[in-house]
Amino acid sequence: MKHRLSCIAAALAPIFSLGTAWAADVTLDPVAVTGSRIEHNTFDLSAAVDVVDAARIGADQPKVNVSEALAGVPGISVQNRQNYAQDLQISSRGFGARSAFGVRGIRLMADGIPASMPDGQGQAATFNLDRAERIEVMRGPMSSIYGNHAGGVIQMFTADGKGAPSIEGGLVTGSYGMWKADLSAQGEAAGMGYVLDTSRFATDGYRDHSSAQRDQSSAKLTFAPDADSRLMLVANAFTQTADDPLGASWSRFSSNPRSVDPVAEQYNTRKSIDHMQGGVSYERRFGDQSVQVSAYAGQRTVIQYQSIPRSVQLITGATPANSAIRRHSGGVIDFDRDFSGVSGRWTGKYDLAGGKLTTTVGVEYEQSVDQRRGYENYIGTTLGLAGTLRRKEEDRVASFDQYAQAEWQGERWNFTGGLRHSRVAFKVKDSYITTGNGDDSGSVSYEKTTPMLAALYRLTPTVNLYASASRGFEAPTMNELFYSGPNSSFSFDLKAATSTHFETGLKALVGDDSRVDVALFQIRTSDELVVASSSGGRTSYRNAGQTLRRGIEAAVDSRWGLGFTSRLAYTLLDARYDEAFTTTVLGAATPVNAGSRLPGVAAQTLFGELAWRHAPSGFHIAAEGIARSKVYVEDSNSQQAAPAYTIANLRMGVDQQVGPLKMRAFARLDNIFDRQYVGSVVVGDGNGRFYESAPGRNWLLGVNAKYAF
Repeated sequence: MKHRLSCIAAALAPIFSLGTAWAADVTLDPVAVTGSRIEHNTFDLSAAVDVVDAARIGADQPKVNVSEALAGVPGISVQNRQNYAQDLQISSRGFGARSAFGVRGIRLMADGIPASMPDGQGQAATFNLDRAERIEVMRGPMSSIYGNHAGGVIQMFTADGKGAPSIEGGLVTGSYGMWKADLSAQGEAAGMGYVLDTSRFATDGYRDHSSAQRDQSSAKLTFAPDADSRLMLVANAFTQTADDPLGASWSRFSSNPRSVDPVAEQYNTRKSIDHMQGGVSYERRFGDQSVQVSAYAGQRTVIQYQSIPRSVQLITGATPANSAIRRHSGGVIDFDRDFSGVSGRWTGKYDLAGGKLTTTVGVEYEQSVDQRRGYENYIGTTLGLAGTLRRKEEDRVASFDQYAQAEWQGERWNFTGGLRHSRVAFKVKDSYITTGNGDDSGSVSYEKTTPMLAALYRLTPTVNLYASASRGFEAPTMNELFYSGPNSSFSFDLKAATSTHFETGLKALVGDDSRVDVALFQIRTSDELVVASSSGGRTSYRNAGQTLRRGIEAAVDSRWGLGFTSRLAYTLLDARYDEAFTTTVLGAATPVNAGSRLPGVAAQTLFGELAWRHAPSGFHIAAEGIARSKVYVEDSNSQQAAPAYTIANLRMGVDQQVGPLKMRAFARLDNIFDRQYVGSVVVGDGNGRFYESAPGRNWLLGVNAKYAF
């Protein structure tokens, strides 16, 4: 694979020397707020930050999954599982790669409001890409100032409603019965900006038993009570039903990548989600100082039917031998969650020592309360139905953080420092106590203070050098605590993982039309959380020893004459266990040697795109290439790794405007050479179903129309 990537890079080098980007109006120094918490040019930020603008988010894409928009961001791996019951697999420099579902290890936010729960688990599916103005992605030490589970930060911002009213509608259709319809309105009335959007997405799925349907709606209102203040209200609703095709064994993937294990259909594995959330944010400026306060609340209901065998739940007697069965929580997960949070921060700007000092002090409080139930996934001999109650409890998580950060900007030097104190507390109140199933009630909390320091030096007006360091903090999530104690009980003994991050980088503007970003990093983690065992539908975790991550991230963006643009992004990540330990692989105790690679992480990833736009006609066309090295599927590296792959995509479209009507049509062909490959992996699966196959050659057609009144 190393030779293959080298050959690809060498072959593409002459092309990408022409420049890189997604549209002819590429912004080489976009503004971001992630990191400094105030508007800041990314070129002068002492951190690895990428801004994906609306043009790149909607680059001939259906705008269903954030994986579409982030494919060209180095350091971030966003894999589409082709399984809407489990959401995307997202990792940042290896953080979050072991998550069996949802996103952990990365802080998710939308319009400044958390999309991650207090325990660190989040769902990227709630991002509404249709109205996204930009997505900011930050990796590295500066992420630590966002607290627990901030191995990286992904923030999405929607556009404000402005100007004359307009309505917009779009329709997309593609392979495997996929379609999406979207309708939106935006504008400004009586001094209030509004953005309204609703959409429906459906697919039969690439694999058998993988159909899904999603309804999504959002509203954003912005209002300026006076010249020095701003009020924002946001609300969104997300409803989804999806079949769960599970992972596949290597033999099944090799022989028929679209097939599923028979248990998926026998138990009708599936998941439904209802999610509603609303928030308000108010900002007031007092000269060079400002205060911002925000609050949010929401409700989430999830019902999931798993393929846990009936035999491991069926109670046939009262002997000690079946105590584990008596403690089993069943094969149906059912919970109702209420969550909320408040935050406030003060920012001040001062002249100091010939430069500008910006200071920020803030507090954040978040909580969630789950009414969680578990049922057997059978009634009698009929599988896939909610049967007898096996679990009933109330789960509470609360986090309280305080932080302070300061940045001094001089003529040649920038210095940034931050300190954050985090506390996250878990409490379980067990209401299902029967013979052989004792009281699992209890509480546990984690607390850590994490510092961050960074410096940037302007070597020339077009070359910046920077270095940064921080400590990180990653507490177990509620799902990781559930079965990790004695006899698969709730664990009160798991430790939080702590990490030390170092990064150095270069940002350079080459002429007026190209930008180069390079970052080198090292992360040493203690008490890394790893899979201890996975059987009977339950995954338990333990603390391993130290891990070491080292790597390089590089991106080149340019714009040139004749309508050509291009982008090249490369990631090298060497992530290994520094200490040996023992794990369970397919039911057997297996040693993990020092030097073994972390599973779920590719050592090398290369993305390239060359685009051309003909401005007079509005026609554009682009070719994309993605190469990824092999990925190990469990800690010992003894099972078949997901092989390396290289794929190519082609897209084209045309934009036209006739008076107040703007129209767009596009077509996309992905995996044009019809490669068979593993798109993502289920790390440590106890049944050996590690592999989630990606589609072969597939197509997409879309039309969009916008009318301004």
